[in-house]
Amino acid sequence: MCPNLSLPTMCDASHIRTVKKLLDTTMKKISRPPIFPIIATFISGLLPTGFAASYSATAISDAFVATGPTGNLSNNNYGGGGALAVAASGLSNGEFQSVIKFDLSGARTSLDSQFGAGGWSIQSVSLQLSSSPHSNAIYNDVAAGSFSVSLMQNNSWVEGTGNASNPSATGITFNTLQSTFVNNAVDQALGTFSFDGGTSGVNGYSLELSSGLSADILGGANAGLRLFAADDQVSYLFSSRASTSPQLIILAVPEPTVLSLVGLGSVILLWSGRHRLKPR
Repeated sequence: MCPNLSLPTMCDASHIRTVKKLLDTTMKKISRPPIFPIIATFISGLLPTGFAASYSATAISDAFVATGPTGNLSNNNYGGGGALAVAASGLSNGEFQSVIKFDLSGARTSLDSQFGAGGWSIQSVSLQLSSSPHSNAIYNDVAAGSFSVSLMQNNSWVEGTGNASNPSATGITFNTLQSTFVNNAVDQALGTFSFDGGTSGVNGYSLELSSGLSADILGGANAGLRLFAADDQVSYLFSSRASTSPQLIILAVPEPTVLSLVGLGSVILLWSGRHRLKPR
């Protein structure tokens, strides 16, 4: 039972199921129910923020690609290292872009278990990155600026095994990213964001909920993101391993009908209890 109906509260899936069952039983016993839809509508307006649930997906593949100062690194793969990078093309060590792939197959199952099959909608999606310090001469010095994120339609790229010190010839490279995997006609923009130039700490970026991103979440598909410079000064390094790996965080809320049922059921519980306490 939610502890206080006067404020939005966090109720778990078991409470929602209990209230639904109680509602079905109680409504059959109430002789004058027209008032309850009005009450339910009012209650549902109070509860949305309190019924949110989140699902976090950790990156399953990622890589940075680089041009190098003269284009000399454009055919190298850097998918096996512990860092990712975004840097503007005019910087001394050249341009850096990063690609990140998330497996969203568990999102729908997790949220269905909490709200019922199809009983929820996506409220927001955010990308979480952990800033990292400069650690290799290949990188540009970390600097504040802006970067953009897009949803890639072609996610067939291979992470590869190269790193900043020992690049590989196998896996995604700057040249193959541009020639094969980027398609500006169908890739979807998910937002442009500011980086403060820090070398530590966790940063969260609220992505635009595009049609493709929504479809990937609801369909349990892999979502591929590309991160690239949006100005001529940004140089952003962030971690790609273990507990500091990039994460995609999905926040979902129940559909209004579910909220109405829970709100109405809670009102009925209170009404029933008070009714039993009245002197006869």
